[in-house]
Amino acid sequence: MSGRIRVAKWGCALLAGLALSACASDGGSGKAKSASGAPAEAPYPSTYQPYPGTPTALVGATVFDGAGGRIDNGTVLFENGRIAAVGGPDLAVPAGFTRIDGSGKFVTPGVIDIHSHLGDYPTPSVAAHSDGNEATDPATPDVWAEHSVWPQDPGFTRALANGGITSLQILPGSANLMGGRSVTLKNVPSRTVQGMKFPGAPYSLKMACGENPKRVYGSKGRKPSTRMGNFAVNRQTWIDAQAYMDGDHAKRDLGNETLEGVLKGEILVQNHCYRADEMALVLDMAKEFGYKVAAFHHAVESYKIADLLREAGVCSAVWADWYGFKMEAYDAIPENAALIAKEGACVVIHSDDENGIQRLNQEAAKAQADGRRMGIDIPDEVVVGWFTLNAAKAMGIGDRTGSLESGKMADVVLWNGDPLSVYSRPEKVWIDGALMYDALDRKRRPVSDFELGQPGEGDVK
Repeated sequence: MSGRIRVAKWGCALLAGLALSACASDGGSGKAKSASGAPAEAPYPSTYQPYPGTPTALVGATVFDGAGGRIDNGTVLFENGRIAAVGGPDLAVPAGFTRIDGSGKFVTPGVIDIHSHLGDYPTPSVAAHSDGNEATDPATPDVWAEHSVWPQDPGFTRALANGGITSLQILPGSANLMGGRSVTLKNVPSRTVQGMKFPGAPYSLKMACGENPKRVYGSKGRKPSTRMGNFAVNRQTWIDAQAYMDGDHAKRDLGNETLEGVLKGEILVQNHCYRADEMALVLDMAKEFGYKVAAFHHAVESYKIADLLREAGVCSAVWADWYGFKMEAYDAIPENAALIAKEGACVVIHSDDENGIQRLNQEAAKAQADGRRMGIDIPDEVVVGWFTLNAAKAMGIGDRTGSLESGKMADVVLWNGDPLSVYSRPEKVWIDGALMYDALDRKRRPVSDFELGQPGEGDVK
């Protein structure tokens, strides 16, 4: 290969990572059985180990803390992978901290995408890489997205460099009513998906309603072919899961293990759903079987039932303005996010796209501007939470990341300008206090094999 070794993931950054020892964590709430028949946690545990960092002080920048706070001329201190303190210009910088002047710049928590298919629909987008939909049965809660994730996907590096993405949830596709378990990742280079798994993040069950399942299975001449068929299959599947949960578990059933985790509140529900009437029906079904929906995804008609979503404590993970690409998207409006927020319900800006994940900040700014044009003025510091803390909360990791608070993971982005401007980009990105991207340092601008080109092309001297 032109006399050089081509690293398969993130160039030289990976070599440093290989020297780090692995540390196991619970990796979620997946359940197996030990030889004695007792539950055994986490058959595929996280081996994520933070990269080494240095004590750092960001001074003089405008700080949006992700939780609705803004500090002008602020100071953010982090060390040992954690936020140490956040304050104004009078916050003392301890000895030994690397001081970075943020004058004229902005600091936010790391950006989080609640809805991504990176790794299980990786680039290059060829049939051999299409691993996100197990479209062989309308209910496949037995499959786990992490078993499809390809850590070498160049989308991860682009999301880091262009979008400031520090954590993301990888979901199965939406062909099925129950598509399987999600996995939450830290956006770091690793040879294995276990090395990227967010330690202790709960799993989610990806569900879908509406056109996708009835189209996929109706076209095969089988149930469901209608929306009423969608709900009938879901309800029977939940009834069977309840029977499994109440049984002796003498014989394992992978799908029902996932559904039992949902019914016990150990596994979250992320529900692809567009229409307001269907979301309301899903809320009723959740009451019937005793589970909770963490977020409706896409949710282009959430504005119609924002009060119901607020009362149920359910987030809406939305785009700024995707519209009209199928019938259930025809009532989408660009003011959706603003109207949801005005009602006091939870807004999350998501991508569902390998390009959109690089611009969640800009998508949030568009949604903010659309609200302002109709008289809903949402402050910048609140809008930043749409792609940081709100996403983290809906993924079950809001107690560990998503905001700049003492003791939380030091997932931090220094922007070269206002993050709600199309002219701004991440200048530096830290994950657990380790500088993983620096636009001003060529050695910290990671690229993948595909961005290096074919053998002999794009060799880095």
